[in-house]
Amino acid sequence: MEFVRVTKDNLEDEHICCAISNNKDVQVSSKKAWLAERFDEGLVFLKSAERGKCFIEYIPAENAWVPIVADNYMYIDCLWVSGAFKGHGYSTELLDSCICDSKEKGKLGLCILAAAKKKPFLADPKFLTYKGFTVCDEADNGIQLWYLPFAEDSVAPQFKECAKHPHVEEKGYVLYYTNQCPFNAKYVPILEQTAAEHNIPFKAIRITSKEEAQNAPTPITTYAFFCDGEYVTNEQMNDKKFLKIAK
Repeated sequence: MEFVRVTKDNLEDEHICCAISNNKDVQVSSKKAWLAERFDEGLVFLKSAERGKCFIEYIPAENAWVPIVADNYMYIDCLWVSGAFKGHGYSTELLDSCICDSKEKGKLGLCILAAAKKKPFLADPKFLTYKGFTVCDEADNGIQLWYLPFAEDSVAPQFKECAKHPHVEEKGYVLYYTNQCPFNAKYVPILEQTAAEHNIPFKAIRITSKEEAQNAPTPITTYAFFCDGEYVTNEQMNDKKFLKIAK
């Protein structure tokens, strides 16, 4: 497989895999704007040369948009291979490239979010186990922090205290999200409109900086949906799914 590294120089010309469309699409433009601000912080976006969902995105953990303590680790935002790309070993190729790059940069290891059972938009725990990752911390909502140390004496990463017990004070439905996920640019406004039309108490809170993300009340910041203070899901939803939950 031929891979392409997306950078500031080629960002406008390359597709970003998870939202295959032109740059005028709000999903693409929001994601690319988010990426453009992360490259100087060490973010790497490596994808297949062919159009499709086959890529890895990672960043030094100190700059990751998640509430973790993982000094000198590399944090994997997303490792996604699907469709016709599955079953060819591309996940391993992408992960191996990340491992090699991280070791060259002197990192202690890798970390990534997952759960005991596969959840939407999170890494597959079976694949992580196969590749040598183990769980190093877990939040009350079942979201786990997995890590792959490069040395046996490496200090394990952990969630910050604010993320270990996901909870918010607001009543009604509250959504924390970022533009790291391109789908949010399309579907969050749909939820806001649907909530208004049906008089459903709903508040969307967009996280706009790594400082906000690193102190968020949830281990997942790309999409964290709460109801009356309690965590519900990290799965993006359309108007029908939202109304089903609300009813």
